[in-house]
Amino acid sequence: MKNYKRLGAAAAALALCLSLTACGGGGSASSQGGSSAAPGGDNSETELTPVTICLDWTPNTNHTGLYVAQALGYFEDAGLDVSIVQPPEDGATAICAAGQVEFAVTVQDNLAAAFAREEPLGVTGVAALLQHNTSGIISRAGEGMDRPSGLEGHSYSTYNGEIELAIMKQVVEADGGDFSQVELIPYTLEDEPGALMEHLTDSIWVYYGWGGINAQLAGLDFDYFYFKDIDPVFDYYTPIIIANNDFLAEDPDTAKAFLSAAAQGYEYAIEHPEEAAQMLIEGDTTGSLEASEELIVESQKWMADQYKAEVEQWGYIDPARWNAFYNWLNENDLVAVDIPENTGFSNDYLPQ
Repeated sequence: MKNYKRLGAAAAALALCLSLTACGGGGSASSQGGSSAAPGGDNSETELTPVTICLDWTPNTNHTGLYVAQALGYFEDAGLDVSIVQPPEDGATAICAAGQVEFAVTVQDNLAAAFAREEPLGVTGVAALLQHNTSGIISRAGEGMDRPSGLEGHSYSTYNGEIELAIMKQVVEADGGDFSQVELIPYTLEDEPGALMEHLTDSIWVYYGWGGINAQLAGLDFDYFYFKDIDPVFDYYTPIIIANNDFLAEDPDTAKAFLSAAAQGYEYAIEHPEEAAQMLIEGDTTGSLEASEELIVESQKWMADQYKAEVEQWGYIDPARWNAFYNWLNENDLVAVDIPENTGFSNDYLPQ
């Protein structure tokens, strides 16, 4: 599960990270080239255009299409030399806004801190990596926590984030429960299925494609409910690719070339999940996926149906759903400055 922060703290972290000059780690599809190539053209006698994308976390199956596009040469075919790098803590959005990378991976809820400002950060969401919010609450089976009101009288491991707790409160109370009767304990877990098995906690916020699959493989008998099934306002976009606004304005063709190649990578991952999983494992330079092949493969099989879900166009962001979540933040005073509708996203750079 991602690390939820209070919006004020997140905004401060973003401001702090603007002073960074580099983003560590990562790999490249080919040797670093110049910037004279025309994306999508004949690369036999031209240099590749360097492009960098900063991940939001260590490599996982949210990112598989990027590694597939790199492994199968889709980026190179598009005239690009793509580097995939790791973020400084809480810094992917900030270094993208500062122009130190062209693209970054983040989530719509945490991105609110970039827009709820008198001077919003210069980034735009340009592609949804998953069509729906697959996060929810996992708990031991048969203890009544298969629905939000059942969390009453049980413990919940919290990051103590303002948005996180507001979402929890709304879903519990919408289901007829009393959120004040949920025991909030600090999230200090390293092994989520193990923590549930050992009764170190009763419930945890996880993403099914990783946390749910991991629980299955661990042999945990569990219940799970999705936030989006409780209230559609919580079917926001997580994760997404963002791009630097100046880059989009100055070099839209490169942005489109990158997203076209990424789309090819995700389409391949949809059709060939097991092969794509291996490309992710082999492309990881962090070592974080070592000894996790079974989890990666099973997660990838599940994720294959999530990248596009019911839409035809990979990466599409539904304006109504994007706006609904930020309107909810505005209405519940969860942002210092209201976020206007249609702020911070565009479908214009996706392959048509």
